[in-house]
Amino acid sequence: MAAWAAPGYTHVGLLSNTLPSGRNALIVLAHPEKISFNHAMAAAASSALRDKGWEVTISDLYAMGFNAVLSRRDITGPPKNPEHFVYEMEAGQAWKEGRLSSDIVAEQKKIEAAELIIFQARPRTHCPSHHHLCPQFPLQWFGMPAILKGWLDRILTEGFAYSMSTLYDQGPLQKKKAMLSFTTGGMGSMYSPSGINGDMNVLLWPMQAALHFCGFQMLAPQICYSVRYVGPEVRAQMLSAWKSRLGTVQQEKPLSFIPSSSFELSVAGGFVLKREVLAKQEGKQQGLTVGQHLGKAVPPDGQIRAQE
Repeated sequence: MAAWAAPGYTHVGLLSNTLPSGRNALIVLAHPEKISFNHAMAAAASSALRDKGWEVTISDLYAMGFNAVLSRRDITGPPKNPEHFVYEMEAGQAWKEGRLSSDIVAEQKKIEAAELIIFQARPRTHCPSHHHLCPQFPLQWFGMPAILKGWLDRILTEGFAYSMSTLYDQGPLQKKKAMLSFTTGGMGSMYSPSGINGDMNVLLWPMQAALHFCGFQMLAPQICYSVRYVGPEVRAQMLSAWKSRLGTVQQEKPLSFIPSSSFELSVAGGFVLKREVLAKQEGKQQGLTVGQHLGKAVPPDGQIRAQE
């Protein structure tokens, strides 16, 4: 077994009754191999948080056999409109009426109980190695593993996680913090603005903005580059740094997103930035965010580090 192997548990309690209680964390793990570095990262996170008095739950999606494909079976009882089934509307109504499938309800309850949610996964990308080998990760998968994306699709239902009347910082999950924790095959320079894989900030935007759409306060991601090609000492340092960070995670400031109040929040207004907001950006060299770049340079590291 590899040195970074992790036990296959799904729930971990407090180490001692003398530690402070009331803080709950959920780790959503999306990697099939128990001896993988991602499992080691999840185990390190669980250990570090428990040491600080957190109650930790782990949803190991592969071990659970989680169904990542949304369907009519996600809803119990007859649909409201069987002839024109619109999943988002039907799931939202089922949430209100308590008719969602049991596996969806179970995961939603974990989110409700959690103050902090960590998404642990390995994005799939091409990576030329020092030995001129190439892992089996197709280049077009610059994002979450399918099983984790399916978890988001099925669990973050309308009503529970979002509505068109409460967007982004006003979303239903606005009091909760979340972060992405993942490994890559490629070295960090490959994900720079001049790197062959493109700017990591751009790759992160759709993942982190999707979670922020539900209200989550997004903490800076934990990224471990080129894990497959570094030595055990470097991997040990990565795990140590991760545990050290989580020891003070409650003190971290979230990443910056434009508040929803800066937008025209109506169909007539088009959900675009207000004129007065745009006026203040005239003459500036950079846009506001990766998403709202206004045709200008993208602000550096806005999706990687919280602003001071």
